[in-house]
Amino acid sequence: MLAAALPLEVLPEPEPSHAGSVLIELGIILLVLALLGRLAQRIGIPSIPLYLLAGLLMGDGGFIPVSAGEEFLEVGAEIGVVLLLLLLGLEYSPLDLRNGLRSNWVAGLVDGVANGVPGFAVGLMMGWSFTASLLLAGVTYISSSGIIARLLDDFDRVANRETPVLLSLLVMEDIVMAVFLPLMAVLLVGATLIQGAVAAAIALSLVAIAFVVSIKLSERVSALVHSHSRELLLLTVLGLTFLVAGLADAVQVSAAVGAFLLGLTLSGQVADDVRGLLPPLRDVFGGLFFVFFGLTIDPRDLLPVLLPALGLAVVTAITKIYTGVFAARRNGIGPKGQWRTGLSLVPRGEFSIVIAGLGVAAGAQSQLGPFAAAYVLILAVAGSLLMRFADRIPSPRLRGQSAWKSIPEHKPVPPHRPLA
Repeated sequence: MLAAALPLEVLPEPEPSHAGSVLIELGIILLVLALLGRLAQRIGIPSIPLYLLAGLLMGDGGFIPVSAGEEFLEVGAEIGVVLLLLLLGLEYSPLDLRNGLRSNWVAGLVDGVANGVPGFAVGLMMGWSFTASLLLAGVTYISSSGIIARLLDDFDRVANRETPVLLSLLVMEDIVMAVFLPLMAVLLVGATLIQGAVAAAIALSLVAIAFVVSIKLSERVSALVHSHSRELLLLTVLGLTFLVAGLADAVQVSAAVGAFLLGLTLSGQVADDVRGLLPPLRDVFGGLFFVFFGLTIDPRDLLPVLLPALGLAVVTAITKIYTGVFAARRNGIGPKGQWRTGLSLVPRGEFSIVIAGLGVAAGAQSQLGPFAAAYVLILAVAGSLLMRFADRIPSPRLRGQSAWKSIPEHKPVPPHRPLA
């Protein structure tokens, strides 16, 4: 009777729970990613640039604002980076690392100078700080292992004679990142030169220890981790990965690098099983990572940096092509293989965004995020198309090429497992 006597406007209206709002937004985001992934497959390009575009459209200044699920996306993005680097480390055996470094270290130096210097110079010309310019050098230096490996598999080029050369260059770039990322993390917090040198020494020591463990103790570590139960194996590997990544981040060595180094120490049946279990999880959280990075950028901020990003993309596409040709030529690969190697190095992707994300989080330079987003969008799409049509694109007559035609062909190389 009392309830019936109360006016209706006095009764509180039910409010949607925060968890419900997060789930709704997350569901919409995942469905958008699924549609974009299908579109990318249909037109033959990687999904990364489309995921970035989705983030741009959902962030501040976009058409689909996301607010409730942003905190979850931030954590999911961090998990995505960790899984990307874990699986990348799992793809490298100690033999791959040793042979790649021994046979292509000169090409690796050329790669660093030819592709890092243009980014650093453009940063300084735009009035950026030394640290922000160094971050841009990292963005322009490193090719996308994920995009390149996937396209090698899609285009059935894994067993090509030039593929081991290409992969060895990617190995060296990833090793450089294992030192570069923690060094930049220290510089971004305003550390002194001495502190930066200490951080670099720590990073180099950790990389060296990981190599020693991967060569000497990887079988024992893998035996401890191994389980015939997929559930127990996944729980063990993910638990170790997050623990190592968290500890690495706590000592300012980068969570991503910690995951990469853990991947190096796992081998044999464990590595094979994990490579079969984790890719779908990596792809989902990796997609969230690119969306979250796009969310942090206002699309209107892209316009002022679009032309400089395009110009730098053209320059560093050319320098990457030269790097690939130089490396393949040193290994006795014929002109067509040289050309394919050069074009295959053009795509930029996940690591470039990881580097830019460090600067964005630290507030190093307001234009770094939009610049990196535009740069990656351009080269992820253009590089994928160049890889797809590499055999149809006429190569320029490169200096000294005719002399290398006379080098006898090597025996066919065995198929090499792609990175991802």
